[in-house]
Amino acid sequence: MSTAVATLDIGRLRASCSACGLSQLCLPAGIDGDDLLRLDAAVQQRRPLQRGQKLFEDGSTFHALFVVRSGTFKTYSTSADGEVQILGFHLPGEIIGFDALADDHHRCTAEALELASVCDVPFDGLQDVAHQVPGLHRQLLRIASREVVKDHEHLVMMGRKQAQERLAIFLRSLSDRQRRLRLVHDDFLLSMSRQDLANYLGLAIETVSRIFTRFEEMGVLSVERKRIRILDFARLDEIAGEASPLLVQQAI
Repeated sequence: MSTAVATLDIGRLRASCSACGLSQLCLPAGIDGDDLLRLDAAVQQRRPLQRGQKLFEDGSTFHALFVVRSGTFKTYSTSADGEVQILGFHLPGEIIGFDALADDHHRCTAEALELASVCDVPFDGLQDVAHQVPGLHRQLLRIASREVVKDHEHLVMMGRKQAQERLAIFLRSLSDRQRRLRLVHDDFLLSMSRQDLANYLGLAIETVSRIFTRFEEMGVLSVERKRIRILDFARLDEIAGEASPLLVQQAI
């Protein structure tokens, strides 16, 4: 056992964590050596999930946070009469499961939108490491805070009266998230259906399709089925009503 630890390549382990999305959880916290080994030992890679397969369901018992390794997920709640409300979409490198921290039960369902995989991070093991590594504890708080901010931004978006503002805010936010995760931010595939996107934006599916066409005519986007290319960020920000924080930072 001690020999395996002594010969383990920390650089390769860090590269592996970065590839599966754990970089935002552990690498910025200054974890190294034995602490990184302990965290890696707590993480469990799961088999791929097929499109439509559920990661967890509303009411299920909380035991772990999930880091999206590949693919994308949607989270949603279902009312007593069967009405579905899309709560969010989750990209590679993002963490799902914070909804259950309050009472140890998930308050929504997470479902794969395509072939996807995650890393399970059992919460008990994560807490043990976080107690000994202050940097990891701070990073967990930052990530949880980011989830709160995303919920706030969604409420602000839903308060906008103009339908095209809502779609512009969503696309700009998605681009910013892609950039933050070091993914291509101006040319990507929308893994969610138009129906799911319309549900999330509080719009009719026909309205969403019409706005995509309008944005193409304005030269803001290029749309090829699910592929979206952002051609004019300045115009997209103008329609959204405010400049992208990430773009503003780069301009300073």
